[in-house]
Amino acid sequence: MRSFIAIPVPDGTADPLERLQRRLGAGRPVPRDNLHLTLAFLDDQPETVLEELHHGLQSLHTAPFAVAMGGIGVFGTALFVHVANDPRLARLHDAVASACRRAGIGLPKRRFRPHVTLARLRPGAAPPPLPPGLAKTDLPDLPVTAVALYGSTLHPTGARHRILAEYPLL
Repeated sequence: MRSFIAIPVPDGTADPLERLQRRLGAGRPVPRDNLHLTLAFLDDQPETVLEELHHGLQSLHTAPFAVAMGGIGVFGTALFVHVANDPRLARLHDAVASACRRAGIGLPKRRFRPHVTLARLRPGAAPPPLPPGLAKTDLPDLPVTAVALYGSTLHPTGARHRILAEYPLL
């Protein structure tokens, strides 16, 4: 199953992100239910491995916190809002990566760049010009109160994500 681990974006934070999507008017907006901050992309994994990972994620012990969001960026086909690289977020990312390794999932080594994707651009399309005042957006902090294991199915109109299990931070 194609899957990933992410921080779900709660409704109170999704509202201003949707307003920002409309203001940008670029690309194919990510549906509200698909807004998230990816901690680890797992690619296709057998259910037995995901079950092992599930047990590892149940033992995450991190207090809830919030991280700042602001500023728009583009890489590849993703138009996104930056999320501050807070040390608590980095520790949570590392804990999730450790749980993945213990479950037998090898993750590629790459720098963690926290962000929430707002829209998908066409491959090869030039990034859209940003309206004045959007370089430093005034967004609320993103509350980090849970981590979720998502299943993802690809469709011609874009990926559809569903939460398989949620792990509240305590």
